[in-house]
Amino acid sequence: MRKQTIWIAAIVMALMSSCGGQKEESSKAPIRVKTLVVSPGMVDNAQTYVGVVEESEATAVSFTSMGVVKRVLVDEGQAVSRGQLIAEMDDTQARNMLSNAQAQMAQANDAYARMKQLYDQRALAEIKWVETQSQVAQAKSQLEMAKKNLSDCHLTAPVSGIIGRKQIGAGETVLPSQAVVSILDISTVKVKVAVPEAEIGGITTNTPTSIKVEAIDGRYQGGTIEKGVQADALTHTYDVKINVANADRKLLPGMVASVRFVTDGSQGFSSQSIPVTSIQKKADGSLFVWTVTQDSTAHRSAVQIGGTQGNYVSVTNGLSIGQRIVTEGYQKLSEGTKVIY
Repeated sequence: MRKQTIWIAAIVMALMSSCGGQKEESSKAPIRVKTLVVSPGMVDNAQTYVGVVEESEATAVSFTSMGVVKRVLVDEGQAVSRGQLIAEMDDTQARNMLSNAQAQMAQANDAYARMKQLYDQRALAEIKWVETQSQVAQAKSQLEMAKKNLSDCHLTAPVSGIIGRKQIGAGETVLPSQAVVSILDISTVKVKVAVPEAEIGGITTNTPTSIKVEAIDGRYQGGTIEKGVQADALTHTYDVKINVANADRKLLPGMVASVRFVTDGSQGFSSQSIPVTSIQKKADGSLFVWTVTQDSTAHRSAVQIGGTQGNYVSVTNGLSIGQRIVTEGYQKLSEGTKVIY
């Protein structure tokens, strides 16, 4: 009788412990997730890719001669106008050369004036008169060259735009044609994306596009499209560049963009196409997605997938229309977790 009583007490304690665990489990706050319902027409014919914003044109600005940079008058990101002074080089030597050339010019003009009087009086040999004219021409040429050398010590913007990168600072020695700054034209920009060879055929110069840039929370309609004609040897993708108007200059080179192409020849996704990021993999290599039942409980559902298109993948087996799947927040889920969405 005593032994039976002990067993009954143990069972009661186990039941109480079990109930307490269930109560503790049920008391956990639900995990917040984002979901979508598998349904016909869930997505359209749009294909989505990741792109990068590029300037429409970049101009490297450089001195034409060697020298020491005295000062740089612009900063990165600064707007400049055509003809604006950008940098100056030490012009001491150029000024000395100009002074020397001016003196030679004055001497040549003086000789010309005196020789002309003799020539007009027919007291000067023809060959001497020709030599005098040549000396004047040479002095004039040297003077013009000295003026240009002095002018070249001042670097001005050949085009209007935004200073992209400043590559030379004050006190540094610069070589001819060595870029001091780059000027970017971003009044219009290009969004560059890599398109797989199997999908490039459906894109034309006038294919409609919509572009979203998270960095500035901006949405834009793309313009004309430039298609590359040479595929990348490793990825078998073609570069496609979409022209985008950028009058407010908010789009900057290097920003990441989400680009949607709507092609006439593309096939719409099946009713069981879901975001690629929703697909998870178990340790044994099998695939699954997190689905949510009517009681807001998360469960693993094994799936088989087909081909991908943009950021979506088709599910050939394991899902049905009307099921709700988790697209964000699945990292904290386990079997039976309560969720809110």
